[in-house]
Amino acid sequence: MKFLDLAKVHIRSGAGGGGCISFRREKYIEYGGPDGGDGGSGGSVWVEAVEGLNTLIDFRYQQHFFAKNGQPGMGKQRTGKDGDDIELRVPVGTEILDEDQETVIADLTLVGERVLLAKGGNGGWGNLHFKSSTNQAPRRANSGQPGVERTLWLRLKLIADVGLLGLPNAGKSTFLAATSNARPKIADYPFTTLHPNLGVVGVDDVEFVVADIPGLIGGAHEGRGLGDLFLGHVERCAVLLHLVDGTSDSIAEDYRTIIQELEAYGGHLADKPRITVLNKIDALDDEERAAAHAELETACGGRVLEMSGVAREGVIEVLRALRAQIDDDRLRQRIAEDEPEPWQP
Repeated sequence: MKFLDLAKVHIRSGAGGGGCISFRREKYIEYGGPDGGDGGSGGSVWVEAVEGLNTLIDFRYQQHFFAKNGQPGMGKQRTGKDGDDIELRVPVGTEILDEDQETVIADLTLVGERVLLAKGGNGGWGNLHFKSSTNQAPRRANSGQPGVERTLWLRLKLIADVGLLGLPNAGKSTFLAATSNARPKIADYPFTTLHPNLGVVGVDDVEFVVADIPGLIGGAHEGRGLGDLFLGHVERCAVLLHLVDGTSDSIAEDYRTIIQELEAYGGHLADKPRITVLNKIDALDDEERAAAHAELETACGGRVLEMSGVAREGVIEVLRALRAQIDDDRLRQRIAEDEPEPWQP
């Protein structure tokens, strides 16, 4: 299944049915009077967050969602049938934006959350409603209200507890594969992940969700590379894990590049709790490791952990540091007691 986190949809609620102008006509009944029924209401358009979805790919193949119109009223005081509602089923974490892509209409963060996007039009009154003592044969009925038509954007922001940050080839996918059952693409040549991946990580009898997003490069906020749109998937995370490639020739510059992109993205992303890790230490000797650690510690001005996703060195310490930053109500008890098998390159 392909990953899609932004989709444009066109919706329209149903129009209400018109009221009926009718008179009772039966043999031997001289003054039957009006008996026109009301029109049925048009169907509404709803959106609901459901389990089991993690992409908006369904909306690539269908972008138009039109609810049914209400049926007109009929004689003998018969009301027209209401139009059927339609429902857009989206993943948890989906934002509903107006056509300007800035105004947030709804943010669905819980399973079962349901929001009305377009209300169906009311049905019109039949002439029976207009009967009075001074007008006993009204020849008047209301038309049904028109439906609401609008264009909306759906934007998915993954629900995760930890977000992975780093330049391309910093080892984010390797870390996710080494600590969970997720299997992102990994190879021995430089490339970047093209779409976000989620993995469930366990440590000390609790589980939390880690999101791996495509690597950032300098100028991503200006559209370079894949841009910074994928940063939306780590906005909801409790803590960010910043991986820095220990084999790089410019460790401090690599660190600052990511921080600058977080600040340029805006919001509170740059202020989130962040754990900095020097990755790929298995490729360094003791002297190189100490020099790289000191350089990164000076650049970030705080504590730096060391790790190797391939050799699984320091992984447990990193997971425990992440776990300490996540509120207990976001953690889940582990179902399986066995540790995930180490990833084999």
